[in-house]
Amino acid sequence: MNETASGDAITEKTGQEPIFDTVTLIGVGLIGSSIARAIRRRNLARRIVAGVRPGRTANELRELQIVDEIIEDLPAAAAKGDLVIFCTPLGTFASIAEAIGPALKPGAIVSDVGSVKSTVIRDVGPHVPEGRHLVPAHPVAGTEQSGPSAGFAELFDNRWCIITPAPETDLGAVAQVIKFWEGCGSKIEIMTPRHHDLVLAITSHVPHLIAFNIVGTASDLETVTNSEVIKYSAGGFRDFTRIAASDPTMWRDVFLANKDAVLEMLGRFTEDLTALQRAIRWGDGETLYNLFSRTRAIRRQIIDAGQETPKPDFGRHGG
Repeated sequence: MNETASGDAITEKTGQEPIFDTVTLIGVGLIGSSIARAIRRRNLARRIVAGVRPGRTANELRELQIVDEIIEDLPAAAAKGDLVIFCTPLGTFASIAEAIGPALKPGAIVSDVGSVKSTVIRDVGPHVPEGRHLVPAHPVAGTEQSGPSAGFAELFDNRWCIITPAPETDLGAVAQVIKFWEGCGSKIEIMTPRHHDLVLAITSHVPHLIAFNIVGTASDLETVTNSEVIKYSAGGFRDFTRIAASDPTMWRDVFLANKDAVLEMLGRFTEDLTALQRAIRWGDGETLYNLFSRTRAIRRQIIDAGQETPKPDFGRHGG
């Protein structure tokens, strides 16, 4: 089923020539809808096509009118795209790539927003025909919210987008993807897929796993403490619950896809946690103070780098 929508109300008149004629978004949740809004804001494409399964997302997109065309058939949607971006959970990539591969137009660029890049190379690469180009990308941005209505054009502003092309990837295609994400407001870094996955394991994946675990532990303790865990939640626990509210399907796929790097980082984390446990047991205040001083300095570096705000609640109060 094909439908069109204007979306003109949110177009920012920049005067710049579009980078692509048509961008197809495969799956349109928080990230996909934010991309659509960013495209409109900076006139990065003449048309935006949403390839979605029939159901709630398609209905929501009809109401939002942030894309030009809704196609409830993924190969048909992909066939229209000069840039085709996978915005679905990682676990769906292989089946979607197999389905849309034969429909891709000559010269089309296939990209994604997944947070594990080795998986993209493995699951999508074999299904991209000759004459089409795979340029994996990962915008390091997001919130705990999900769904098309949660998106906003500024999500990528001053955030990093990591691009992980294979050595043999067409340089012109890579340059276009870089230009696209710069147009969305992102800063660009190029990495190998393996290095990306290792970096994200410690900066994103393991912290999420810790948050899921500690909130789960608190949930188990609810009956023991007569609901006082929720009632007296301090700032630290509230911040963990924000992270732990992230999309369960997406994060299930992330951990299964990046298991080697995550397990490697978890091993290191466990060793460090044991050292902290020993310091507390033996009253080693110096070790605790030195660690806390070092981690406080890291927080300041993140703020100084423009990747966070010093405001309370991560600057997301009420959002």
